[in-house]
Amino acid sequence: MSRVVAILLFTFLTFSPFSSAQDETESDVRQTVDTLEEPLYSPFIERYMLDELKQLRIDQEKTKQELIQQIVDREHKSVDRAVAYATDTVTYFFYLIAAATSVLVLVGWTSIRDIKERVHTIAEEEISKIIRQSEKRLAEIETVLKQETQNIQENRDEIERTQEVQSLWLRAQRESSFASKIEIYDEILKLRHNDCDALTYKADAVLELNEPNWAVNLCHQVLKIDPDNSHAFYQLACAYTVLEQYDEALRYIAEAIKRRDSYLDDIRTDPALEPLVTNEVFQELSNLIAGSSEESNG
Repeated sequence: MSRVVAILLFTFLTFSPFSSAQDETESDVRQTVDTLEEPLYSPFIERYMLDELKQLRIDQEKTKQELIQQIVDREHKSVDRAVAYATDTVTYFFYLIAAATSVLVLVGWTSIRDIKERVHTIAEEEISKIIRQSEKRLAEIETVLKQETQNIQENRDEIERTQEVQSLWLRAQRESSFASKIEIYDEILKLRHNDCDALTYKADAVLELNEPNWAVNLCHQVLKIDPDNSHAFYQLACAYTVLEQYDEALRYIAEAIKRRDSYLDDIRTDPALEPLVTNEVFQELSNLIAGSSEESNG
């Protein structure tokens, strides 16, 4: 028992706040304890030490309880703040819903169903509008595509027709028979009904076959299409010369020379117009044209 008391005394002296004031070191205390010959304590001292130890434990337990209580209080405060924040958030959310509902009621929407129906109606109207616009645009695009396709097809047909007409003109140039040439010109006219060149060259060919009236008819067809066609006037002059209607021939040759003065050289070398060249009126006409041409050149 004395040994235990000595140890307790050593512990008390070691951890006591007054131990720093003593001059003895720890080794001295140990030596003193080991060399004890009689007890250094009395029952009063032992009781005092036990009471101090008990009180120390009580103080430690109280401190622990205080720390635990502070931690619990802080946790409670954190939970309270979280609950308060959640409550405020939900409250504000319901306030917002109430305000939105009030606004909707003020503008005439009394329920969420009305909002849904209104949204569906607006969406259907917009979709219908977009569909109508898209259909209109597609129809316009389809019309443009059809027109472009038609133009492409017409251009293709025109190119093929032009190539065929060109080949017919080459055949007519190589052909020596006037009857065969007339047939080729007729084929050209089947492809192009208003081809003035084909009509005038056909008139020239029928004149070679001694058909002046036919030639006159063909030349008048040309003048209906092209009133300033100089070749048609020239062929009319040739036809009326063959018919010995020199006044008409002179009138038409004057129209031809008015539009192309180079016909003066052709007239003098053309056998069909030989009776007309010897006419005094034609001589006066050619002199008049030659004089005006010199004045213009001067």
